[in-house]
Amino acid sequence: MNITSTYTLNNGWKMPVLGLGVFRATEEEARQAALWAFEAGYRQLDTAAVYGNEGGVGRAIIDSGLPRKDIFITTKLWNQACREGTQEQAFKNSLKLLKTDYVDLYLIHWPVPGRFIESWKVLEKLYKEGHIKAIGVSNFQRRHLEELEKETSIVPAVNQIECHPLLTQEPLVSYCQEKGIVVTAWSPLGGMDSNLIKNEKLNAIGQKYGKTAAQVIIRWDIQRNIVVIPKSVHQKRIIENANVFDFELTSEDMALIHAMNENKRSGADPDNFNF
Repeated sequence: MNITSTYTLNNGWKMPVLGLGVFRATEEEARQAALWAFEAGYRQLDTAAVYGNEGGVGRAIIDSGLPRKDIFITTKLWNQACREGTQEQAFKNSLKLLKTDYVDLYLIHWPVPGRFIESWKVLEKLYKEGHIKAIGVSNFQRRHLEELEKETSIVPAVNQIECHPLLTQEPLVSYCQEKGIVVTAWSPLGGMDSNLIKNEKLNAIGQKYGKTAAQVIIRWDIQRNIVVIPKSVHQKRIIENANVFDFELTSEDMALIHAMNENKRSGADPDNFNF
């Protein structure tokens, strides 16, 4: 496995195992970070309408000179569009900002109560029209996925969830993988307040392999068959985060990291959010 390795989604589309997240980046930061990521070998970019930087990602794709078919772009439908019934308009706006005629993966960002079934049906329509190569969800719990399965015809290709050593999400990950839904980990390093990259256990594991705690966490995700999208706007960190394909964690090290779970979120609870 290497940085160009992919998982095959349930519709046959291929998704890189590693990507760059651009949450909280300005348009220019996102553009520059994406260019650095491309130089380092990344071929997946993960953005969202609500991040306000799809335009920067779009410019980076053009500035890179890479063929569009070689880049995997994920973006997301924001909650307001779900509530207002403007899903198609929101998608078209994302396409315009990204300067492309299709996205590789389009996700419902959050399971807005009473609205996500209707929104999913819009995504199914856009997918069938060929504007999206794969459709999926983000922050969906098992009950949301079960509700979706009852009411709609296409199984999500991906569920992007908060996932890190303090929130391993093992039951949900297992459920998704049994259903053929690829899991993507957002906030894989635990968020700004977790101090995971300073964690003694993780650094001790890293020392055995000559790796940082961040690299250990990213590798842990990859060995769980999870797509991982660490966010950074720093070139050194972007390169470091990709340097995870020349070692393999032992089953003992994997178990040690799993044992760190506290079911502790750094982001909102998908069952109780107010935005």
